[in-house]
Amino acid sequence: MLRASWKSLLARKLRLFMSAFAIILGVAFVAGSFVFTDTLGRSFDSIMNGSVGDVVVRPVSGEVDLEQQPSSATLPGSLVTELAGVEGAARADGNITNFGTFVVGKDGKLIGGFGPPGLGLNHTGGPAAKGLERARLDGGRWPTGPGEVVLDDRTADKAGYLLGERVNIVSSGAQPRIQARLVGLATTDGGLAGASLSIFDTAQARALFMEGKDTYSDIWVTASSGTSQQELRDAVAAKLPPGVEAVTGDAAAKAAASDIQEALGFITTFLLVFAGVALVVGSFLIVNTFSILVAQRSRELALFRALGSTRRQVARSVLFEAGVIGLVGSVIGLGLGVVLAMGIRVLFGRFGLDLSGQALILSPRTVVVSLVVGLFVTLVAAYVPARKAGKVPPVAAMRDDAVLAESGMRGRIIVGGVLTVVGAALLLTGLFTDVPNQTYWVGAGILGVVLGVALISPLVGRPVIAGIGWVWRKVFGAVGLMAQQNAQRNPRRTAATASALMIGVTLVSMMAVFGASAKASIDRSIEKEFVADYVVSSVVGTPFSVEVTKELAAVPGVEEVAAFRWDALDVGSERGGVIGIDPDHVGVLGPTPMVSGRLADLTPTTVSISQERATVDKLAVGSKLDLTRAGTTKPFTVSAIHGDSALLSSDYLLSLAALESLGGPRTDSFVFITREPGTAPAQVGRDLDRAIADLPVVTVKDQDEFADEQRTQINQMLYLIYALLGLAVIIAILGIINTLALSVIERTREIGLLRAVGLSRRQLKRMLRLESIVIALLGATLGIGLGVTFGVALQRSLRDDGIDVLAIPWPQLALFVGIAGLVGILAAWWPGWRASRLDILRAVTTE
Repeated sequence: MLRASWKSLLARKLRLFMSAFAIILGVAFVAGSFVFTDTLGRSFDSIMNGSVGDVVVRPVSGEVDLEQQPSSATLPGSLVTELAGVEGAARADGNITNFGTFVVGKDGKLIGGFGPPGLGLNHTGGPAAKGLERARLDGGRWPTGPGEVVLDDRTADKAGYLLGERVNIVSSGAQPRIQARLVGLATTDGGLAGASLSIFDTAQARALFMEGKDTYSDIWVTASSGTSQQELRDAVAAKLPPGVEAVTGDAAAKAAASDIQEALGFITTFLLVFAGVALVVGSFLIVNTFSILVAQRSRELALFRALGSTRRQVARSVLFEAGVIGLVGSVIGLGLGVVLAMGIRVLFGRFGLDLSGQALILSPRTVVVSLVVGLFVTLVAAYVPARKAGKVPPVAAMRDDAVLAESGMRGRIIVGGVLTVVGAALLLTGLFTDVPNQTYWVGAGILGVVLGVALISPLVGRPVIAGIGWVWRKVFGAVGLMAQQNAQRNPRRTAATASALMIGVTLVSMMAVFGASAKASIDRSIEKEFVADYVVSSVVGTPFSVEVTKELAAVPGVEEVAAFRWDALDVGSERGGVIGIDPDHVGVLGPTPMVSGRLADLTPTTVSISQERATVDKLAVGSKLDLTRAGTTKPFTVSAIHGDSALLSSDYLLSLAALESLGGPRTDSFVFITREPGTAPAQVGRDLDRAIADLPVVTVKDQDEFADEQRTQINQMLYLIYALLGLAVIIAILGIINTLALSVIERTREIGLLRAVGLSRRQLKRMLRLESIVIALLGATLGIGLGVTFGVALQRSLRDDGIDVLAIPWPQLALFVGIAGLVGILAAWWPGWRASRLDILRAVTTE
């Protein structure tokens, strides 16, 4: 049986490779996801190990929190001298760090910033943990006075600067524009993952980022020979004042790397979702291919049974073929996954996350998981056809019995109905109830419904095929009738082939509905609630200097300017979002429904809370609560309760002064501007642009430009998703080609008879093309129906998050149907060409 299985496998190399291609793509996504994220993790581990001292002294909870801006709390310079004398300390160095300092290239464009930070640092000469160099001089010298800077070599190269040249830098500090002479180039062993370094001498860094005060962001204490990090930490901790903590470098590096990897974990999840889609679609292709092959080989398998092979041996023979396909596909997919990881690295490099200096990591875990996943999916998909192969009776050797009986549909319909109902229940639970891990509930619900509909598609697809068949008969006559009858001849085969395309179309349609609803919601929100004439924001999503806000307020024609700051704070054990506003200019931020009190009355000691938060926490005007930010806690009084607002959609609203009293940085997230009545909008806009012409980190947009920017971000996300889902469509096309090609072989004699009675080659190709279009349109119809349903449910579940307008893009959905028809035409080309080349006499005599 083993030799026969090998011969059977090699006799169908092309068809089986097309099945393996589905596994190749799915495994490539799995492997590529793990390779890229392992590489990312190794890179950040190296970076973090070089960005901490043996002991790090900092304000309590003063580490970089990825959910908010770093604390502006500082340490006094006198503490550096005191800690340098601690027993076991070799030295202590005060560090100044600013996370919004970016280099402007010679072409006027910002370098980096799209994710990775732009770091402004002071040079101390002190080592990092375990004697590592924080940064190594690669040319020139370290800065020694004002007006000098050292850049990392990659940033200098991208910006086009050479040693001795004047460098333009923008900062979120008190001085938004900085010019300094490039005196040195630095490099780091672990790379920077797209971040940039601008290193100044301590006096200048203090003037730029600490308002000239003798303060530091944190202090590194270096251990003397023979002193462990833990021993030094204990000795340092005994000398610290309240509100200051000491942690070992190992602990600080591990926590920082873990936080970053957790925040970027969506990359792995995102890619694995598409890997799952590809594998699910591929499983339909494998099931269909092996089902048809088993049916076509019924006489061959019956002969094996007649010669003494057991049912188990025959089933194992089919599973062996599937195992070989799965293994070969997994190995090829693993190699392709490494190539895919290279592509992902290049793609993220364009968005600022530069990992070009880090070698790709192919861990044993990745190899094992990739091979196991590919092999498991293939064997599971081939299990049912293998069992069916084992049940072929020896008497079937005397006849050709390839058509499946319709009586076997009942169990399929029952299982599909149950899966559909259970999937819908899981989907609704995840969307509309407060259960943990809602994403998993939604994903499981969508998968259940899709698989359920795929199982019952032979039943629900009948009216669709009948409707398309009616058109074919009217337009193409007898050829159209034969195409319809061929599609209806084996409804399970047709439905299984169409279901592969259905999955891709479902997800694409769902995202199209979601995207259209999100853009419509943005448009309505801006139209109803956008009061300002202009909005100022950072092009890289980071806060900018308050000095920029002051400059824009001084532009002629500007009437009112309202600053807006995003942040986060702790209330008890819960983390909540907070927005800092200027009470004197709150009207520029648009209408905010108030339950009690006024936002204009906010003071440095009062807070406005959302209506939902007031209900949950049983708070009212006059209630007291403690707010904590980065270790700083202060009492506040509730002076107002606000309702839902498109802009001020936060649980807590504070005045800018109150936010700064909690350690919030003096940087603005957005600025909203109104112009004086009677002024020319175009002129004021030009003057505002002119005021920040040398600050590429910020932009000024009017209402239309702001709306376009928001829509563009959604479109970019959709285009990426469409591109990835396109792989599922490619697999579905292969499925249609495979089904038609195998169908041609199955109907060789029938095709010969049709040709003998006068069917031309052109008519034969047309018949197969129309049959292929029926399959594609069936998949598209079912997919769009499911996609719209899922999209509407998703929009309804996000109404409270701002997606409050339902928009169904019917023209776009119609385009998907048209593309599906084109897919059918393309998929039928090779089977049609092959069928038209059949020799009529040989075809007629085929058994």
